[in-house]
Amino acid sequence: MPNTYSQIYIQIIFAVKYRDAVIHESWEDKLYKYITGIVQNKGNKMLAINGMPDHIHFVIGYNLNTKIPDLVREIKKASNKFIREQQFVRSNFQWQEGYGAFSYSKSHLDAVIKYVQNQKKHHAKRTFRDEYLDLLNKYEIDYSEEYVFDFI
Repeated sequence: MPNTYSQIYIQIIFAVKYRDAVIHESWEDKLYKYITGIVQNKGNKMLAINGMPDHIHFVIGYNLNTKIPDLVREIKKASNKFIREQQFVRSNFQWQEGYGAFSYSKSHLDAVIKYVQNQKKHHAKRTFRDEYLDLLNKYEIDYSEEYVFDFI
C-alpha cells in the first residue's frame, strides 16, 4: 500500500512439545537459519534468534502484511518437517501448541536483541517457566496457568 509506513518489533517465543530438551547445539544453527528464511520470505526482518534445548526466541521487524498466527503456524509446520527430514532427532519432533508474541519499542530493541542472543547465559540463572510467566505478568496478560505451556 503506498504511503504506509510502520516500525513494529515483535519477540516470539515457543517451546518444544512437552518441553523436551531435544534442540541440540550441533544442529541449532541450521534450525535457526531455516526459520530465518521463513521469516524473511514472509517479508519480515529477522533481528535475533536463539534459544535453549526446549524453546526458542526470535525478534523480528514485523511486516504488516503478515498475520502473526499465520507466520508462527508456518514456522512450526515447516521446521517440524525440516527437523524430521534432516533426522536431527530420533523421536517424532513437535512444537507445543501456542506461543508468546510481545511488542517492543525501538528504544528497547537493543536490550531485547541482547537478551535473545544471551539465552544460554540467561537460563543458567532462570528457568523458562519463570521467564515466560514474568513476561506475561509484565505485559499484564491475563492467563490461566493450566493453559500456559505444559511445564513439567
